[in-house]
Amino acid sequence: MFAGSKKRIYVSMIAGILMLSAAGIAPVAAQEIPNDFTAIVRQKIPAVVAITTRQIIEDQPTNDFLSPLDGRGSAPVQPQVREALGSGFVISKDGYIVTNNHVVADANEIHVVFTDKRTAPARLVGHDSATDIAVLKIDPRPDMAATVWGDSDALQPGAWTIAIGSPFGLGGTVTVGVLSARSRDIQAGPYDDFLQTDASVNQGNSGGPLFNARGEVIGVNTAIVSPSGGSIGIGFAVPSRTARPVVEQLIRTGRIERGFIGVHLQEVTPSIARALGIPDSKGALVASVDPGSPAGKADVQSGDVITRFNDRDIQSPRDLTLAVTNQKPGTTATLASNRGGSAQEVTVTIGERTDDETPTSAIAPTPEAGDQLGLSLGPIPEEALQQLGVPPGTTGVFVQDVAPDSLAADNGLEAGDVIVSANNQSVTQPSDIEEQWAKSRQQNKPILFRISRQGQFLFVAVARS
Repeated sequence: MFAGSKKRIYVSMIAGILMLSAAGIAPVAAQEIPNDFTAIVRQKIPAVVAITTRQIIEDQPTNDFLSPLDGRGSAPVQPQVREALGSGFVISKDGYIVTNNHVVADANEIHVVFTDKRTAPARLVGHDSATDIAVLKIDPRPDMAATVWGDSDALQPGAWTIAIGSPFGLGGTVTVGVLSARSRDIQAGPYDDFLQTDASVNQGNSGGPLFNARGEVIGVNTAIVSPSGGSIGIGFAVPSRTARPVVEQLIRTGRIERGFIGVHLQEVTPSIARALGIPDSKGALVASVDPGSPAGKADVQSGDVITRFNDRDIQSPRDLTLAVTNQKPGTTATLASNRGGSAQEVTVTIGERTDDETPTSAIAPTPEAGDQLGLSLGPIPEEALQQLGVPPGTTGVFVQDVAPDSLAADNGLEAGDVIVSANNQSVTQPSDIEEQWAKSRQQNKPILFRISRQGQFLFVAVARS
């Protein structure tokens, strides 16, 4: 959700329901861009379909005094029928059709409507809520037109884009614009990597194709930003780089396999970079490593800053997440990282990701370092261990309170945190933190804390103002 000053601006799925949940090669050559798009549209529009769904919702009985009773003291159950409309496109002449997961989720009936108005029932082959992609199957039609995938990575901002779909039920609608941006993160899910286009897309365009100027599918239209539900020229599509392997896996197995290495990541802030002694804030900081995970077996350690995955530079945690999840479980990958100022390189065997994946007053007095940082510190209260979600065997210093507008508060420390290390040195009492804080001041750099918060580990760097 995005908030405007007078209107609510929101990202919505463009099938008419609210959303729940590398550099390119070269631009399209000028001589390949047509004077108009009639030839491409005439060729591709037969492969674009409207999708209609029906979902039957069984209501619970109610004690409505105005309704006839069924003899048991409650009104009879009245099932409701919810209909939704979206778009899709034929990806093979065998009858496989790509659309958005949110178009067909929980549907009892699915039908596709071709541009010649003929309708066919469809069955759901598989779906992936994480990328909002679904695959349907219909009986093949004679001479059925099909689309072909293009390379979304080869498209640069400013290149032509063509959207075809069924906005507001108006099948066969064509809109044209340009690619506005790539790799957009709209906070829809962990694998956000959207193409942004100003080709008009609206409710009902969900699941429809986004073509390049050669008529290749380079995206699956998925969401819009809008104050009213209508197009304002900001639409998002799942890039073909993401959608194509998902579609191929769903057709092949009906399910998605994603890579997993078992690390918890956070951003490298400028303060953390200074505390770690690294030149910039690029990379993904390992906050913790799951015991027995592929990363743990490969000797990846908390505090490592991962900078490269195979041949891909890692600029942020999202880069690493996308790189790992796109790897096939069982394959190996090379991780390059910075550990304490030294370059490290390890080989990790990719695993498979699964979907499952109060303070007391009896606290010792706060030392001088705590005063300067704005922290009230003491031993970890035994009775608070379970409440705090502190992993068994964890040692550290308990943050009883954080003074408002203090250095600690300004840098993200919270009451209830357990500080387990300072400057990569284990701490067991407040005086340990006082010692490390003094060293940090002498070196004129932030103090780097590793903390346990609600069962998760993360790093926090506290710098002097």
